[in-house]
Amino acid sequence: MGSNQEELTSRLMDDIDPDLLEFIQLRVNTFIKWDLVQFFHRNPHTTDLPNQIAQYIGRDPRIVAPELKALAASGVLHEEELQGMRIYTLTPDDEMRQRIARFVEACEDRQFRLKAIYHVIKGLH
Repeated sequence: MGSNQEELTSRLMDDIDPDLLEFIQLRVNTFIKWDLVQFFHRNPHTTDLPNQIAQYIGRDPRIVAPELKALAASGVLHEEELQGMRIYTLTPDDEMRQRIARFVEACEDRQFRLKAIYHVIKGLH
């Protein structure tokens, strides 16, 4: 019986826009990245160090730094070195900014958030 329940859950949770699902699976695949994407979307002119960004979102800088690096590698953020320090800002790429905006807007819907949470947790295992 458990298998049928898991199958039903999987079918319900897979009913999600394919572009948004890919965005979650490839870019926002941890809750810290989710927080960071939301933060940079709401503060698109922020350019700062990992320690400061971690403080803004209330997270441990040691955990935030590698997540920032991963978001930069996936094109969500722009990373540059300034006087030997890494700084991060939202990507200048318009297409990626539109994808981010779609994700943040979709997160306003409770059903979408539940599905997104399901996929983040599923991806962590």
